[in-house]
Amino acid sequence: MMKCDPVTGACLLPDLDPPVDAAASAAPNARHGWAVRYIGDPMCSWCWGISPTVGAVETFCKADGIEFSITMGGLRAGGGDPWNAAFKGFLRNEWRHIAQATGQPFGFTLLEAAHFDYDTEPACRAVATAKLLQARKHLPSSTALAFFSAVQRKFYVEGQDPKAVDFYANICTSLALDFDEFRAVFESPEALRAVQQEFTRCRQWGVRSFPTLLLERDGATAPLAEGFVTAEQVLARLRQAIAA
Repeated sequence: MMKCDPVTGACLLPDLDPPVDAAASAAPNARHGWAVRYIGDPMCSWCWGISPTVGAVETFCKADGIEFSITMGGLRAGGGDPWNAAFKGFLRNEWRHIAQATGQPFGFTLLEAAHFDYDTEPACRAVATAKLLQARKHLPSSTALAFFSAVQRKFYVEGQDPKAVDFYANICTSLALDFDEFRAVFESPEALRAVQQEFTRCRQWGVRSFPTLLLERDGATAPLAEGFVTAEQVLARLRQAIAA
């Protein structure tokens, strides 16, 4: 079962192989040598809790000329948790706690489903697919986070299943993505490779819990925030780093 810390507001990855050296794999940044890297998962409940904070960070980065990117972590890629009373009780308590702590809305209709596979890979792959189309179509850089946030809302508030490709139809429409093209890419080897590369990048950075924000300067990364933080807290840290 996934582990989420109610104090720090972080959801932990299951045990993985040791990460490789992140510095060796870092790519040079496009602007000023600075970047903020957000690592999360659309089906990570604390990532939904921190969603307004991440939106504020992206807005700040755009205004300040700092690169912002989003990387999928694969919290429960492959699923495996039994859909039983214990797991559903865990989710219900977790979601209620996060709603109280963050003010983010949650619906609970999903927990009434007789069967559900909490596999986060398809939702992560959908975001990776949107990023591929964003680059291909030269869409605004904000498309990726907007898609990610829309998936979160449709899952956590509306209780719909991100493993079904039709889940993404109205999200694509709202973001000027052609859904037929999205479907073709989502089901392609290209998207499968892309999302696995994101999971690998997460491990290379040494990230083991979500949500995580990293600050990258000239190819070297350092934690900016791990778990739940308010926009005011993380932007204060970012401004302090810039001033220094």
